[in-house]
Amino acid sequence: MADTLAVYVHWPFCLAKCPYCDFNSHVGDAIDQVRWREAYLTEIAETSARTPGRVVESIFFGGGTPSLMSTETVAAVIAAVASNWRLARGAEITLEANPSSVETARLAAVAAAGVNRISLGVQALDDAALAFLGRLHSTEEALAAVQVAKLHFKHVSIDLIYGRPGQTVAAWEGELRQALGHAGGHISAYQLTVEKGTPFFSAERDGALTMPDEATQETLYAVTGETLGDAGYQAYEISNYTLAGEACRHNLCIWRYGDYVGIGPGAHGRLTLGGRTYASEATPNPAGWLDAVETKGHGRRRCAALSAKTVAEEMLLMGLRISDGISQKTMRERTGQNLAAWVDGDTARQLRDGGLLVWDADGIRLTAAGRPLLDGILARLLA
Repeated sequence: MADTLAVYVHWPFCLAKCPYCDFNSHVGDAIDQVRWREAYLTEIAETSARTPGRVVESIFFGGGTPSLMSTETVAAVIAAVASNWRLARGAEITLEANPSSVETARLAAVAAAGVNRISLGVQALDDAALAFLGRLHSTEEALAAVQVAKLHFKHVSIDLIYGRPGQTVAAWEGELRQALGHAGGHISAYQLTVEKGTPFFSAERDGALTMPDEATQETLYAVTGETLGDAGYQAYEISNYTLAGEACRHNLCIWRYGDYVGIGPGAHGRLTLGGRTYASEATPNPAGWLDAVETKGHGRRRCAALSAKTVAEEMLLMGLRISDGISQKTMRERTGQNLAAWVDGDTARQLRDGGLLVWDADGIRLTAAGRPLLDGILARLLA
């Protein structure tokens, strides 16, 4: 709906930087929680003035490690969203957390602050793998955190990473089965990728890190879907699996190209204003963002209207990730044109005949066989 909104809040600090991570996260020693809290509230107020009357369906605290935010800040942000916009009844409020013993001890207070969905960065259920990934928790701590989270939150999600060097299919299947024995209804399983600028990138370049070959990665992906599917988990997005009613509503808003605002350093947003779609991006440097908010009332460094072509490309990039795909109706509403105006028809027919894509009167979506090939399919469709 045009009057609904999702709110993303970025906390940029971590206790340690994982060697695979290219997110906007920083290790901070002395963090002025009061100053940061006031900055978030200031930016929320300024952003709401540009989007009056919206109904917020979801809030997502991401990072970084937002479970390191003071619970007073978490509660204040939720209250500010509710007072500056309208917070929908039963709104989804998610916070990402690491399953260390210190953070687990704070979960009850996080729930009391108003969070009703927790996303735990378990990443692996193997102590050697956790050490390799630079995580600060053990398998035992991770499983204990999941159990504590299930006591305090209605919705619990766990993140896992596969495709690690030397990982076997049997070992990964064992981790998945162990995760299923503790999971709370939602599992995100991401393939490990080596991103430029990370320690893993340097290690691979120097020959110190060898990633699994493509065939192994494909098998690991297939095993993920089969194992979780046998347990009743639906693959509603390329890397996300859910039991009925447990899908992440915030992420679905983004994948469906709904409106969302970004609060905090480096946060992005997409807003429909006056019939145009605007893309915003905040200053990524934490100190720079903080100074900008205190000086100007916001940390945005860019806000620009997107062309219909860019909107269509973004809709395809996001929408083809999910099992629902993209409807003709939504594409017409957002770009003024049908899907046929934005994709190569011959390619779409070839992909459809090859069992990788469905294109009918309702819209366009990838099949289960096509979703792992999204990048290549998208490049061909937009050629």
